[in-house]
Amino acid sequence: MTTKTDLRESLNIPNSETTTPTEIFQNQTIRPILKLQNDLYLSLFTNYALRQKAEFSSLSTFKKQMFIEQSLQKDAVLKNTFIGMTIGMFTLEELEIYQSDSKVFNKRIITMLIERLKSQMK
Repeated sequence: MTTKTDLRESLNIPNSETTTPTEIFQNQTIRPILKLQNDLYLSLFTNYALRQKAEFSSLSTFKKQMFIEQSLQKDAVLKNTFIGMTIGMFTLEELEIYQSDSKVFNKRIITMLIERLKSQMK
């Protein structure tokens, strides 16, 4: 049977002695999930943007990036949807790590998602 971790691509991000457990979890778990779910995040945000701003596709790149940033920081429903999509790909062990410092991990998830979406919305 295929597991959730089998679906993820290993990113092979090197760790050093100064790499914190939070960074290790981010690089070994969160980043591969964001990469795996990328098409879903992109589709969901594009649909959201068009519902919120009908002229979204005609905005300048800068204005699109500002809209992405503000939406993911201020719209709690959107933010929680993206966080939920990410958490849904955790294993039970990963969920326990996440729950140990969920506020920090949520901030990292949203920050990485903002950058990921901004880099793909031209």
